[in-house]
Amino acid sequence: MLLILLGVLILHLIILILLIVSTAASAWSISGSESKDLWYICSNNGNYNCRTSHNDDSIQAVQALMILSVIFCFFALIAFLYQLFKLVKGGRFFFTAIFQILASLFVMCAAIIYTVMVAKDSNDQFGYAYVLAWVAFPLCLISGLIYIVLRKKE
Repeated sequence: MLLILLGVLILHLIILILLIVSTAASAWSISGSESKDLWYICSNNGNYNCRTSHNDDSIQAVQALMILSVIFCFFALIAFLYQLFKLVKGGRFFFTAIFQILASLFVMCAAIIYTVMVAKDSNDQFGYAYVLAWVAFPLCLISGLIYIVLRKKE
């Protein structure tokens, strides 16, 4: 049982790191020498120049959803650690599961909005931060489902 709990905790930490990196990294889309993320558009034409991202409603929605996913994943981690020590024997980690599944839904919605947004610009390619967000989505969903099934045993 200890190995299962340790495995779930490590999976949760990996998901949290993936979400933080995908939210903060500067490579959601790349076009030529220009890289775009949720916050800045940076170009590398001999010197590195960054300007703030456009204030479109879609990019603000992606920013908000990614921040919410990080927050909910962090709260799920705190809830898991709290329930690990305070939950009665035989109890399930429903509270943690709800937070984790909500985090996965937020990541999915953010990635879908960004996909539709970048599809308008045909010369853009997706960057590694975008891929990390899509990798974090199923991991986060699987983690939430594991929390639903997981029972506390003594």
